[in-house]
Amino acid sequence: MLLSELLDAPELGLRLVYSAGGALDRPIGRLVTTDLLEPGRYLNGGEVVLTGLVWHRRPTDSEVFVASMAARGATTILAGKAQLGDVPADLLDACRRHGVTLVEVPIEIAFADVTEYVAAAGSAETGARLSASLVRQRQLLSSIAAGRSLDELAARISAEIGHDCRVLTPTGRHVVPGPGELNAEILDAITRRFLTADRTPAVADVGGTAYSLFPVGSGLGNRLTAWVLVIDGDHTTWSHDHVEAVHELCAIAALDRARRDEGRRALRPLVADALALVESGAPLADVAARLRQAGSHADRPMVVAVGELRDDGPSEVALSVFEDVALTVGPAVVAPGRDGVLVGFLPFVPGLPEQLRRAFGRLAPGLQRARLAVGISGETSADALAGALEEARFAQRAASAGRAPVSVVTSDEVASHVLLLATLPDDVRRTYTQRVLGPVLEQDRRTHADLLTTLQAFLACSCSWTRTAELLHLHVNTVRYRIERVEQLTGRDLSRLEDRVDVFLALKSL
Repeated sequence: MLLSELLDAPELGLRLVYSAGGALDRPIGRLVTTDLLEPGRYLNGGEVVLTGLVWHRRPTDSEVFVASMAARGATTILAGKAQLGDVPADLLDACRRHGVTLVEVPIEIAFADVTEYVAAAGSAETGARLSASLVRQRQLLSSIAAGRSLDELAARISAEIGHDCRVLTPTGRHVVPGPGELNAEILDAITRRFLTADRTPAVADVGGTAYSLFPVGSGLGNRLTAWVLVIDGDHTTWSHDHVEAVHELCAIAALDRARRDEGRRALRPLVADALALVESGAPLADVAARLRQAGSHADRPMVVAVGELRDDGPSEVALSVFEDVALTVGPAVVAPGRDGVLVGFLPFVPGLPEQLRRAFGRLAPGLQRARLAVGISGETSADALAGALEEARFAQRAASAGRAPVSVVTSDEVASHVLLLATLPDDVRRTYTQRVLGPVLEQDRRTHADLLTTLQAFLACSCSWTRTAELLHLHVNTVRYRIERVEQLTGRDLSRLEDRVDVFLALKSL
């Protein structure tokens, strides 16, 4: 019930003395009757305070009373005239200073009359709301029975509440795209907010645009595997009816998800059989037939992805996450491999590695202490899946050596010296660096000779004296002296390729 509706009730005869901005269109919160001079300790915010002004002894009391209730977020005073015969001017002044709405209650109207009127109106509104909710639920269920898709139901609720609805997953997959898919930057911000919010529903502010995030199904489940209903706007400003309609859509979406998950679970044995055939070197015809039964396009180019989520949680979480990311690129099959890691056969699309890297990367804020490592093969066909699987396994092992919460490595990247070093234990790399560059580091520490900086620039300039001098703004003779000193300390001759590689790898291991 709005305050304006209460003022319009002829049987109460309330008179508006002062209205703070937007007060008339604000729903009436809890009604509190008090004659304490400082009632703030008993208020929680949003209350309408009824007072007989018994506390008013001197003009300064009005400031104390209004300041106390305004500090706790109370919005409106309903002041009775019985005690003083009129509403004092100092009370009006205090209300203006603190932005509190002031309403005069006639002498003949008891506070109980006001309270009963609000309670009766609230009961009527609740009954109407429950009736409307029941009608809406029946209509939604009838639509499902008639074969309506989740996209159609989301569009219907969007039109009803005036806000666009989408259903996403934490990897950024659009289950329901709504009026159009969100761009990558918005998806990054939304998924990060959903995974890190203390409670849901939450609001994500992306460049000044608000998005409300409602979990589909139980909000107590693992958010890495959840669906989230994303709605344009801040739900905290919506009417109760609109919020209720959103919760009903969440319930319907949960039913739809359960149906889809059941379908995927039914296919998992076929996927496991297909993977076992690949790992055993079975004939192409058998592998292709099983992949087609599992829903994959075996006649088109594919890539193999191998992943592992290292934590103590259930393996179902890792499998669900991997399946979700695979679905972002099209029909894909995912199953646990013989060594416990997850294996996916994904359709090849241009830019696939970056697409997978971004999708998996969105999960990082929700991983906590867990780590996700994924390896991706190059483009392949069904008759070469075994080799592609080995490529992906090797890339995944390289990814496991990384320190980031999420690491995605392609087979092309395995040739990089960075990944070669990443596969080595930390103590091995530290020992190697100390043996090769230890004297240089010690010399720089004692004399600040900048030998290391000069060495790095020298190798970056392909051992060109002139270019190194220009880069560091030094004389060429200074560069020559420093590099000769490095050679003396390390026992390496930087004109020889083998010694240059030793020093280069030691630098990269720092």
